[in-house]
Amino acid sequence: MIIQIPGRDSLDLKHVIFDYNGTIAIDGKLIKGVADKINQLSHQIEFHVITADTYGTVEKELASVNCQLINLSKSKEYQNKTDYLAFLGKDNTLSVGNGFNDKALLKQSVLGISLIQDEGVCVETLMASDIVCKSIMDVFAYIETPNRLKATLRT
Repeated sequence: MIIQIPGRDSLDLKHVIFDYNGTIAIDGKLIKGVADKINQLSHQIEFHVITADTYGTVEKELASVNCQLINLSKSKEYQNKTDYLAFLGKDNTLSVGNGFNDKALLKQSVLGISLIQDEGVCVETLMASDIVCKSIMDVFAYIETPNRLKATLRT
């Protein structure tokens, strides 16, 4: 998905990396509407969820969701979120998170979005992001309506 942003380089987004808890889930439970949005938009862009799975629920919660799951607590390949970002390619990846361990992921991605939802957001992560949103649904709206990204990021 190519997005032309006036005054900036074009974005060629191929991947979205989501943190799990605080981003697409609250207290280990997927936020209502997230599964439907990922499944609906997965023909446009690839979705990835990377987590340490604090609540031990991610596999069950994402069983019917069209996304790649990386559980850092079980992974032998990836030690942290930026390892996985390097594998996918930072220049084609939009990343979304809220916690301290998302800071480097958002900073290194071509586009980093921090969220202020029920868990709040780490201030350092907020400062490392390009955009701050109030809801995960806002992120899906950016994918569905790329002109919103243009309006937010244009020079």
